[in-house]
Amino acid sequence: MILQENFISKLVSKNLRMDGRRLDQIREIVIDPKPIEKAEGSALVQLGKTQVIAGVKLDIGAPFSDKPDEGVLMTGAEFSPISSPDFEPGPPRENSIELARVVDRGIRESSTLDMSKLCIEPGEKVWMLFVDINILDNFGNLIDAAALAAATALNRAVFPKYEDGAVIHTEKSKKKVPVKYKPVACTFSKIGDYLLLDANREEEDAASARLTITTRDDGNVVAMQKGGSETLSIADIGSALDLAVLKGKEIRKLIS
Repeated sequence: MILQENFISKLVSKNLRMDGRRLDQIREIVIDPKPIEKAEGSALVQLGKTQVIAGVKLDIGAPFSDKPDEGVLMTGAEFSPISSPDFEPGPPRENSIELARVVDRGIRESSTLDMSKLCIEPGEKVWMLFVDINILDNFGNLIDAAALAAATALNRAVFPKYEDGAVIHTEKSKKKVPVKYKPVACTFSKIGDYLLLDANREEEDAASARLTITTRDDGNVVAMQKGGSETLSIADIGSALDLAVLKGKEIRKLIS
């Protein structure tokens, strides 16, 4: 492991990567926008060999007391042991909880959903929107793949049929979920004095710090999340911000 990390560090110092990419280059992205027929919205994202699937379900429930006229959003992530030797069976662990929170924050802080339009009866009844993320294959950069899968699933989501106060999940309406923006997350990993975009699993192991930046359609930065033990300089963060806005525009074109 140490030999591999040293090898990666030497490559990066020469502006090279194991798979031949530039330091600011993202792996190929392929999106299947409707892999789960029974979900109100879904998307399967392949980022290189990393595969993540997201599904959206809607149901009726009570609003939060401090937001009586807004719907409810809940985001969860499951790391299946078959997707990586690093994942173990059992209750959600720190990495899956962090991933769900980063994706959730990007959706909330970008105002992706018009939550007021999810209200049915103020203080009594609202639409509850569940975003479930499942990791199928972990070859690095799960956060960006999961965020893209969630954004695509939301963008395509429609309401189930709602009749006589009951939700009929076996039938879908033609009314789309009120989506205003398409948030895109870009994650940077620091190896030595260099920042890499879209690190693969080996590069993640060699990195000392991580920074995820989420932007929305108008170029505004809406959320940031740092990981790792080492610090990032102001110059590092500035470079990452500029590139996140640029790459966000490119990736956003893939969300249909």
